[in-house]
Amino acid sequence: METVKRSKVKDLLQSSAYGTEVMVKGWVRTFRNNQFIAVNDGSTINNIQAVIALNSADDALLKRLTTGAAVSIVGELIESQGKGQKVEVKVSHFEILGDSDAEKFPLQPKKHSLEFLREIAHLRFRTNTFNAVFKVRHALAYAIHKFFNDKGFVYLHTPIITASDAEGAGEMFRVTCLDFDNPPRTESGEVDFKQDFFGKSTNLTVSGQLEAELAAMAFGEVYTFGPTFRAENSNTTRHLAEFWMIEPEVAFNDLTDNMNLAEDLLKYVIKHAMDTCADEIEFLKNRLLEEEKSKPQDERSELDLTAKLNFCLNNDFERLTYTEAIEILKNSTPNKKKKFKYIIDNWGADLQSEHERFLVEKHFKKPVILTDYPKDIKAFYMRQNDDGTTVRAMDILFPGIGEIVGGSQREERLERLEKRMSEMHIPAEELYWYLDTRKFGTAPHAGFGLGFERLVLFVTGMTNIRDVIPFPRAPKTAEF
Repeated sequence: METVKRSKVKDLLQSSAYGTEVMVKGWVRTFRNNQFIAVNDGSTINNIQAVIALNSADDALLKRLTTGAAVSIVGELIESQGKGQKVEVKVSHFEILGDSDAEKFPLQPKKHSLEFLREIAHLRFRTNTFNAVFKVRHALAYAIHKFFNDKGFVYLHTPIITASDAEGAGEMFRVTCLDFDNPPRTESGEVDFKQDFFGKSTNLTVSGQLEAELAAMAFGEVYTFGPTFRAENSNTTRHLAEFWMIEPEVAFNDLTDNMNLAEDLLKYVIKHAMDTCADEIEFLKNRLLEEEKSKPQDERSELDLTAKLNFCLNNDFERLTYTEAIEILKNSTPNKKKKFKYIIDNWGADLQSEHERFLVEKHFKKPVILTDYPKDIKAFYMRQNDDGTTVRAMDILFPGIGEIVGGSQREERLERLEKRMSEMHIPAEELYWYLDTRKFGTAPHAGFGLGFERLVLFVTGMTNIRDVIPFPRAPKTAEF
């Protein structure tokens, strides 16, 4: 006799092949009235209902149908009698593949706080919220690769262990094999990294940009998409110590080309997520509306999640210089009334998230791209403007998030770059390979970094960045 092949819940919910025998395998979400099993197999946020005829199964077996148990169910696909779903499975027989002790399983069918779920991050995938979040994360990652692939970019794997500090920020995790208790030392008493695994001091990368620039000077268009690390002691809802970055680098692009590429990418991937994760985004939208009911009116979002995503798709991003933005902020009501935590009183101030959000949400009411920042608050590799005080930088600001993309046209002129590195005390000898690109066939080029988790945060409407990466790494947090 031919056995029935397993069907995914997602496919069955869309099927109308009533009367056929089907097999479902998954995990029990709820079991009510000794009759109705809600089963989820991860293929969709929605459950399928399996109905056991009363008194048709052994009591001892029914007692094992607890939340979290893994089951295999065979039965007839029928039109649903109840509301809420089109189909259900009329059970002919079932077996328990894996028991789940109801006394000990922490995910009983009730509302759990995100804080609690963070503590059991190895089990939180089994909730609707995290099923939705990580399906959206997957869709965004796929869309990023598709966007660049279709444009002819080369996907470059840049190193995770490096000897350079791309940002000059100095907040890096060290990689070493030396004995912590008794490291070898030089005659002057410093740790002798010549005896370490790589023969020099190394760290986890903060960015793949510098290496991507090398490849862009041969392939024209490249991008990286990989993990980056910052040993920044920031215990906030917006910072992680390990996060993923998308960094395209394009030869012959100037700042305007760079802005266009970033805007096109953001719109493309948001649209892809909305098209392929409609159920998940609808669920997250409703989750957010529910959560906001407990907040005072003035703290609630003006737009729901779908409206916010459409807001980014349907508007051309507003482009203005940092100098113009400072004027707007200086003369703004919250600045004059000292409502900002950080008051803007002079040019050169580093903009905080409250300023960025004011520009996007209150002033322009659309995404904003700021350009031409003061060189003193930006990295050494950004192309200097003729005014001597600003660089060809660009940041893209989104509602609810603030900065989501940071990029620039790169400084392709060797003398200018060397001078800037010397001013910022960046050792030229360690970056000889980077400077070589300016010696042999230099050309204008530009690129940017998009923090992947910030993007996922935006598209899912979640409010803590630790809820959009499967296993968050943050100060004093390295579970699992």
